[in-house]
Amino acid sequence: MGKSYYCIVAGLPDMSLDDSKPTYSMDRLKDEIYPQLSAHDKGLIDLALLQVDNRNLLALMNDKHATTEKGGLLTGEALLEMIEAVRQGDVVKGVPGYMMRFVEQYDAMPADSLFKADDLLWGLYYEQAMQADNKFVASWFEFNLNLNNMLSALAARKYKMDVAQVVVGNTETAELIRTSNARDFDLGNTLDYVDAVLQIAATDNLVAREQMIDRLRWKWMDEATVSDYFSVERIFVFMMQIAMTSRWMSLDKDTGNEKFRQIIAQLKNEVKVPTEY
Repeated sequence: MGKSYYCIVAGLPDMSLDDSKPTYSMDRLKDEIYPQLSAHDKGLIDLALLQVDNRNLLALMNDKHATTEKGGLLTGEALLEMIEAVRQGDVVKGVPGYMMRFVEQYDAMPADSLFKADDLLWGLYYEQAMQADNKFVASWFEFNLNLNNMLSALAARKYKMDVAQVVVGNTETAELIRTSNARDFDLGNTLDYVDAVLQIAATDNLVAREQMIDRLRWKWMDEATVSDYFSVERIFVFMMQIAMTSRWMSLDKDTGNEKFRQIIAQLKNEVKVPTEY
């Protein structure tokens, strides 16, 4: 049984995707909660924070002067140093192995294949994240990979694209999504959220669609942690909820449309897949 975080979890506010005012922030979580976690449990939280680093790494591989986001584990300078070290054949301590493998494989890609770099990085990332030694965290990343692979495949079908080119990962489920011609990818009896994904894919309104995706994620997390009361799993869920609610709160009447377009672009990278967390 994992470490109990009763004092931390008992003090966390209830959150809803419909919240209109922030009740907690990611910065506050990182300042107040993260330092209290065990080294092992920090590693689980780090898996989620690495999504920011992934986006920054992709940006810097394209342009070493690119502006990077805050909130990840590595600074832009650290990522640039890692890129250069890998190119010199060095192993960099404190950097996830999948990032170093990505740089090596990216540099070996022909110029006309660089458009696949996003898929390559996120595929390597999810491969590592799904090996987490925490059942819930590993399942969370697998759920997101499945969700986004299905959405990507359904979009590819709609626009007569090659489905195999948009599916990430080497899992059995990914292979079914990549190759099945069935409406539900022959996963209807395996994954209980397939019908929900099909409904989301049939929604044309982008805002409604992204809200449905986040609600499905929220529901999945609540159900998966129903008996985890004061555990790191609850803290992980709380962090995901902060990320989702913060994203929606950032939309206002004056700038919402442009911000939403930016969010969509961001989400498409986070799972390589049209969505994020």
